[in-house]
Amino acid sequence: MTGIQQVFAANVYSGTTHLTHQVLTIREGRILTMAPGEPTEGMPSYSHLAPGLFDIHINGGEHFHFTQKPDEHTLADIDAASASSGTAYTLPTLITSDTGNILQGLQAVRNYQSKNPTTGVLGMHLEGPFINPKKRGAHLAQFVRKPKNSELKEIIHAGEGVLKMMTIAPEQFSVEQITMLQEAGIVISAGHSDATYQQAQAAFGQGIRLVTHLYNAMSAFHHRAPGLVGATFDHPEVYAPIIVDGVHCDYAAARVAYQLKKKKLILISDALFLHQKVTSFQWGDFDAQLVDGQYVNQEGNLAGGAITLGEAIHNAVTFLGIPPIEALEMATSRPAMAMGLSEHIGQIAPGYPAVFTAFNPSLTNFEVLRF
Repeated sequence: MTGIQQVFAANVYSGTTHLTHQVLTIREGRILTMAPGEPTEGMPSYSHLAPGLFDIHINGGEHFHFTQKPDEHTLADIDAASASSGTAYTLPTLITSDTGNILQGLQAVRNYQSKNPTTGVLGMHLEGPFINPKKRGAHLAQFVRKPKNSELKEIIHAGEGVLKMMTIAPEQFSVEQITMLQEAGIVISAGHSDATYQQAQAAFGQGIRLVTHLYNAMSAFHHRAPGLVGATFDHPEVYAPIIVDGVHCDYAAARVAYQLKKKKLILISDALFLHQKVTSFQWGDFDAQLVDGQYVNQEGNLAGGAITLGEAIHNAVTFLGIPPIEALEMATSRPAMAMGLSEHIGQIAPGYPAVFTAFNPSLTNFEVLRF
């Protein structure tokens, strides 16, 4: 929208603080000013506004799964389905598969962004295939492999400017290979990993500052072998995304994580599909059934999340006792910081995009607003 527009919000959760009775002045899609005030006649008014929610781990939309169908139609589905439930920004996730599938996904994201410059799809998250087979979870064993420099270079070249995040098992990589990814500007996340505490700390020492779905598909905490979970808890700079659905980890375990990670805890959906409209899914030997509100495969493993990011916020407040202001930060400013995008998204402040998530006081209804 061109020209200058003003909107009123009774409550603004800016990404860092909670303000009341604010008037935002917007020009050409960006916030010019924010100041205390009251609505005038005809001014759009909202009860609660936050920065656009940002999901860094989502596998599908309402109808299509990105790994099965890595094309622009799936990206449009993820984009629209996410926005309909309050998530403005996403990193569509492509999981362990062959090189051709990975390259097709990267090209699809590039094409989609080119054709849709205001899209919420900010890039791609590649989860695998260079993971530990012991911690593959629902990922197909036939595609799990160790990294080779030639394949890494091919992926880096194809993903320039598009591949934003990559989940790897760091114990499968050489120091040089991790450096190769970092020099390409890719945010590395440690996940689907059986790393020892020492191996994990070595990876963190090399600059990895993120793990993939805390507790799930990683070496567990034991008092004599703290594993990747323990290393994550023991490193103050490492961000820990977590699926707060009560199934991927018990709410008590999530509360422990909140006490230990504090401002480094992040909310993700890891949604296989959004809104639970798909009840049965098959991609080669990868299968999933919606059972009691959860996607599980024939081996009994969880095959992805079944919640939205808005539902994760609601659960964080309801079952973890996290204050709403902080739960919202866990889905806005914190993932933006973890991904190195905090200067571009994650805040309601002058200079930032006029892209908001509006929600009701009970945190049960979320919608994206773009001005």
